[in-house]
Amino acid sequence: MSQISHVRLLPWCGADGQPAHLVTDGTESRLSRLADSIEATQLDTGREVLKLSRAMLQSLERPTAGELFHVTQRLTECLTDALRVAESRGLRVPAYEA
Repeated sequence: MSQISHVRLLPWCGADGQPAHLVTDGTESRLSRLADSIEATQLDTGREVLKLSRAMLQSLERPTAGELFHVTQRLTECLTDALRVAESRGLRVPAYEA
């Protein structure tokens, strides 16, 4: 019988908007691989949005208020995802030994 030893914060929320967790014995599963894939996609998306927003801000053409609002929304979404990934990964790092 496997023993529950790991709780992983998943990169999505439950239907009620609450954090979703995967409770396992620490072995790899289809759901953990899916979570890894989604985290990688979220981080790739964040890098791309950051690249595009930097280009917009460095452009000789001044962005419109609407463009700035849109990029701010996308950056906020990406930062939210990146912080969730960091929290999830940080929770999985073993504590330092004394």
